[in-house]
Amino acid sequence: MARPRQFDEDRVITAAMDTFWRHGYEGTSTRDLCESTGLGPSSLYNTFGGKRELYLRALERYYETVTAEQIALLNAPGSAKERLRAMMLHSLDSDLDAAEGRRGCFAMNAAVEVAALDPDVKRSVRRTFDRVEDELCAVVGAGQAAGEIAAGRDARALARLVQSTYYGLRVLSRVQDDRTVLLSTVDSTLAAL
Repeated sequence: MARPRQFDEDRVITAAMDTFWRHGYEGTSTRDLCESTGLGPSSLYNTFGGKRELYLRALERYYETVTAEQIALLNAPGSAKERLRAMMLHSLDSDLDAAEGRRGCFAMNAAVEVAALDPDVKRSVRRTFDRVEDELCAVVGAGQAAGEIAAGRDARALARLVQSTYYGLRVLSRVQDDRTVLLSTVDSTLAAL
């Protein structure tokens, strides 16, 4: 009896995440997933249950990797505004990188394309957004305690302002080629704190 072909599940999920990120959920076929992961259709379905289940795993991988990078930038040394700016600039530069295909934010893409139709996708995206909001709130609170950000305003509301700008920039960067336009929005938002 032939032994089943072994595969690296982490690599497969990462390859699937990249495929969904580039093409969207609807734009990704089972054939695309098989080509990018190296799995045959039966292996893909037997291992992951199907396209939707693999998409949910890809969103989880995004949370574990890219969202973790965003959190790391927010927890890095520096003033609150420096850390907020670093997170926004990192994503902005990544989003403008033509080599990456101007694919934007995978969680944001999922929110726009699929979350309204699938409660599990909505829950997954919401988890990512909530985690970023909580970290932004902590940074804003630290900035208020240090006197860098006005203390008389609600830290959660300010965090949501930054988050709205951040995700808005991620959408705008898909159509706006001028980095200075996007950068001025970052700077204006930080100055408003």
